[in-house]
Parts: sequence; structure tokens; C-alpha cells
Amino acid sequence: MGTTRTAKHALPLQVAAVCYRRRGASVEFLLVNTNGGNKWTFPKGTPEPHLSHSKTAEQEAWEEAGVRGVIEPRHFHLYLHSKGVFWKTPGVQEFVIKAFLMEVAQHHGSHEPLRNPTWFTPEEARKILAKGREVKYARELAVVVDRAMEEILGAPVLAGASARTKPTELRTS
Repeated sequence: MGTTRTAKHALPLQVAAVCYRRRGASVEFLLVNTNGGNKWTFPKGTPEPHLSHSKTAEQEAWEEAGVRGVIEPRHFHLYLHSKGVFWKTPGVQEFVIKAFLMEVAQHHGSHEPLRNPTWFTPEEARKILAKGREVKYARELAVVVDRAMEEILGAPVLAGASARTKPTELRTS
């Protein structure tokens, strides 16, 4: 006789736009500051009931980073993310994030100026996404970058194998 396991408390879902651009043979990722401003993240938010998950992620990229581009209709990865701190109510909240790749074609000014959209190489993105986060969540985000690179390049990528360049602040056009 088999047993079925069901989650007592399903984690809430958010969607993220993993925005990237190609620079010759290299790739850069666009990150934004969190609402608190002390960490970096991918543009993300709660799914809109009237939009598909990919369209919601695309909308988040527009609102938080001021970018337009081509978003993949299917997510390429799921990861865990946390918000909050244990010493403040409501404490730490975990989310499941559905990640969608979006190749950026145009950039305009962000609708949320404190987000400071900035381009990073994959290696820099892994490092800056880890800052201020528990190891568990830093690893989750490093895997997102690695999986994104695999999807973009169409082949497995070794972590840290990207070119080293300085971050480039997003310029409005």
C-alpha cells in the first residue's frame, strides 16, 4: 500500500525575469536592488491573475528595470527565495520563484528609480546575488545564473568561467 505525501503549507509563488544581453561572445545579466536597497535580485513579483506567468515576469522587468525584450514563454528553472528577517514580524517568508529568460532589446528609465538596474557578468552576478543572503539562498541564485547560461549558450557552463568585466550601469536611451 502506497502513501501520498502532500504539503501542509504550499509556498507562495512569484515569477522572475532573468534579463540578459549578449556582448559579443559574453553575456551580462541585469539585476535590480531589492525594495530595501541592500541586496540585488532579478525583477520579480506575484503572478497577475489576468496574465500568464511569463507575461507577468515581463511586466516586472518593465516596471522594476525599465527594459523590454523577448521573454521565453516557459520557465527554465524554479528556485527558493526568502524575504524578511526572523526578528521582525512577519518573519522570514519563503517563496518558490518561476524563472523566465528575457533577452533585453531596449532599455528605458526604470519606473522604480531606487531599483538601480545594473548589468553584471555571470561571475559578478553570482557574487553580488550572494551578498547579505543565507548560504542556502545564495546557492539557489548561483544555480539560476548557471542554468540561465546553459540555456542561453545551449551547453553546460562551468561556474565562474565567464569573462571578468566591470558592472555597467544601465543607461537610458
